[in-house]
Amino acid sequence: MKPVSAEEAVAMIPDGATIMVGGFMGVGTPQRLLDELVRQKKSRLSLISNDAATPGNGVGKLFEGSQVSRMIGTHIGLNPKAQQQMLGKQITVDLIPQGTFVERIRAGGCGLGGVLTPTGVGTQVEEGKQKIEVNGKAYLLETALRADFALVHAFLADYAGNLSYALTARNFNPVMAMAADTVIVDAEHIVPVGVIAPDHVVTPGPLVDYVVANG
Repeated sequence: MKPVSAEEAVAMIPDGATIMVGGFMGVGTPQRLLDELVRQKKSRLSLISNDAATPGNGVGKLFEGSQVSRMIGTHIGLNPKAQQQMLGKQITVDLIPQGTFVERIRAGGCGLGGVLTPTGVGTQVEEGKQKIEVNGKAYLLETALRADFALVHAFLADYAGNLSYALTARNFNPVMAMAADTVIVDAEHIVPVGVIAPDHVVTPGPLVDYVVANG
């Protein structure tokens, strides 16, 4: 794990990259990294995020400057800007049931090809997807999701890259930290190795590439 500034971290992300961003309506979102993405005007991003947040908050900031070309998530209902861009065909939006969404990310992190789920069978969701029968019950094959970069928020990080999360800010961050080629962490506090008790480590250091330095 290497400490870097937010500017250095975001400079590694090219235009057109696929990024996973942790958080639920802004809670548990790596705000410093998103602010830097806006400042550096990264464009044509493929965003994998639970939601589009709200205008000016969390990943919602990326829609203000039309920096997203595609979004994979579970809803965009509280961000009018994202809705306008979808209806205007400026962005492609893939809406996925939340349980399916997180399981596809988990599959990507575990090296699996996908997951089988009954959710969506017999609806529009099954169009273009492989249907598999197991013990007489129909399932859809939902393929794994991975990204070039995962932008993760943690409450604590130590200098070995071990991470701990606070309450509901944990949400999608741990699974996303497993499902990207490069993992960049925005931690509220960076502490010496040993401060985080081993059984409180949620994301182990070997998964983490960079931690944004405090200040």
